[in-house]
Amino acid sequence: MLRRNRQIKMQIQQMLDACLFGVSFLLAWAVRSNSDIIQALGLPAISWTETYFWLYIVLILAGPLILETQGYYDRALLSTRSTALWPLFRGCLLTTIGLVMILFFFRMEFPRGVAILFGFVSFGLILLKEEILRLALSSKFARTQFQRRFILVGTEEETGRMRDELKQVFEEDLVILSEFNLNDKSVDELTRLLHEHSVNGVIINARHNYFEKVESAIRTCELEGVEVWLVADFFRTQISHTSFDEFHGRPVLVFRTAPDASWQGVLKQVIDFIVALIAILLLAPWFVLFGLAIKLTSPGPILFRQRRCGLNGQPFTILKFRTMETNAEQRKHELAAMNEMSGPVFKMTNDPRITPVGRILRKFSIDEFPQFYNVLRGEMSLVGPRPLPVDEVRRFDDFAHRRRLSVKPGLTCLWQVSGRNNVSDFGDWVRLDLEYIDNWSLWLDLKIMWRTIPIVLIGAGAK
Repeated sequence: MLRRNRQIKMQIQQMLDACLFGVSFLLAWAVRSNSDIIQALGLPAISWTETYFWLYIVLILAGPLILETQGYYDRALLSTRSTALWPLFRGCLLTTIGLVMILFFFRMEFPRGVAILFGFVSFGLILLKEEILRLALSSKFARTQFQRRFILVGTEEETGRMRDELKQVFEEDLVILSEFNLNDKSVDELTRLLHEHSVNGVIINARHNYFEKVESAIRTCELEGVEVWLVADFFRTQISHTSFDEFHGRPVLVFRTAPDASWQGVLKQVIDFIVALIAILLLAPWFVLFGLAIKLTSPGPILFRQRRCGLNGQPFTILKFRTMETNAEQRKHELAAMNEMSGPVFKMTNDPRITPVGRILRKFSIDEFPQFYNVLRGEMSLVGPRPLPVDEVRRFDDFAHRRRLSVKPGLTCLWQVSGRNNVSDFGDWVRLDLEYIDNWSLWLDLKIMWRTIPIVLIGAGAK
């Protein structure tokens, strides 16, 4: 199914789910406000107020977006139930948690039972909708009315590969009725197949050396008024994801190894800004305390500034609480022989340049707190590969390592929650960063942030 068609179906699904989230909230309120239930359980009576109306609207709008971030809509409607159940559970859980957090931060006098009931009811109603759609689309009528009939066109090798791929992804509304080999048959034979099968479209998959025959096939379909899908994978890439877009009216193929622009990416930026702003406001008194401790125990500035490589290698000035002596950079070459990390990065246990207060700050990662300002400025993210100094990036002996620069650097990353003090090979560090980039999702960010909290609290800090 083409992306445009998938988007239309997804938007229809989202509108249905938005309605179901609204109904779930009203049902949860109706159950909690029922006089018989209140009397039986000894609960206090509740009444609807105008202040709850905006909360109701927020749930209707936010619910489908949260489901989208969990990959709930990234599947065929007739796929296995397990592929829908887990993303749906996560989405309803996060929506409920978000509702509870709003109530907490805004100190709203709101019955907590409604929020919990809302989570269960929304999960049940959307799951019921899923089953009804599954039954409807499995019917003979649906197969007759909604399935689209296609012919595969290309070389024998290419059409065979496409046929196998279509079997794996399971497109419930697409059926292949015939195949046409560009090598052995004339375009007149394609015309006969179009008439015989009354197809809705033709999928052409052929290499660039068959462009002349492909053009003839497209012209034939134009005359017949039959839709053509040209699979544009002429160039074989190893890592890049290929997408089709438009640049001022001209079709463009985009080869990208980093995550594509999406609502998840927008939400990531919003979360970065909000969390960084809240962290700076809450930690401001502690910043003063830590600053005084640094100033009183060792000469030099409170903050350490260093040029680091950001997105795509763009340099920026990172901020940290100073944990070393002021001449630490000048003494670095003296300790080069004691480096415990292979590659261009310098890591050392019991570094003699670290001050007594700095050792405590490092142990609990407190020295990283000023980087919330870098996050607020948009130079960093809460989660992403740790930014390296510009001179260390210049010493990369493998240019493939630079792909870790294809996303914004972060305060925490997969390497930090995977036993960073036990990683001594820079190649393993990069492998974890690339694993994060290739599998990025908002859910993965949330899991990494959650796993970071106990690491900071128990003091598994940097070397």
